[in-house]
Amino acid sequence: MNIEGNVALITGGTSGLGLALARRLLAAGAQVVLTGRDAERGAKAAAELGHDIGFVRGDVSREEDVEAAVAEAVRRGRLGIAVNCAGSARTGRVLGRGGPLPAADFEEVVRVNLLGTFNVVRLAAEAMAGNEPQDGDRGVVVCTASIAAFDGMAGQAAYAASKAGVTGMTLPLARDLAKHAIRVVTVAPGLFETPMVAGLRDDMRASLVAQTPHPGRMGRPDEFASLVTHVVENPMLNGEVIRLDGAVRLGVA
Repeated sequence: MNIEGNVALITGGTSGLGLALARRLLAAGAQVVLTGRDAERGAKAAAELGHDIGFVRGDVSREEDVEAAVAEAVRRGRLGIAVNCAGSARTGRVLGRGGPLPAADFEEVVRVNLLGTFNVVRLAAEAMAGNEPQDGDRGVVVCTASIAAFDGMAGQAAYAASKAGVTGMTLPLARDLAKHAIRVVTVAPGLFETPMVAGLRDDMRASLVAQTPHPGRMGRPDEFASLVTHVVENPMLNGEVIRLDGAVRLGVA
């Protein structure tokens, strides 16, 4: 599907992967609506991008917040692209120094990463279903998982479970939405230079990079944006989970 002329809704689009994608889609001729929980960061992102960017403050796990974001995207034109970049990377061992991992902590990560993703898919798809087909597609939805879905490290039980849920629902979502000419693809990034990893100790970063066969570095957000752009433009990519990780396979910790 051609990107130019479409509106793209990017959740978690005020930093990291989402912000890089916003730049790439704007350059390709799309309009962009961002969501995030921090209004100040949203205003900063909009100013940095230098376009008429829409920003809707909200939590992807709250139905009314996602409805407001979708409504803003539809108000601006043809909502043809929706990309889920919002997420929580909270970690915690099942048995830690303070006892068992609180069930509420596990639930919170799953609520944001899995339920939040599903909220965006279902509500964006509802709007896309009313579009006239363009290059055979009424819309394209891209979800963001993680390689932790396949080889999560110690302390990532909640995060890995939530991202495994995203990968697991990708094919059923694509099959459900095929009759509406809406494609669904998930990208599972590896180790990327984002705010989520900015706080890692230098030795931990070096250890993670050493596990990456080639290229021996962390990924750049624009490389994620490049792949998502290709997914939108390539009509045969559907129902697939794509690892974007330099062949890394995470160790135990």
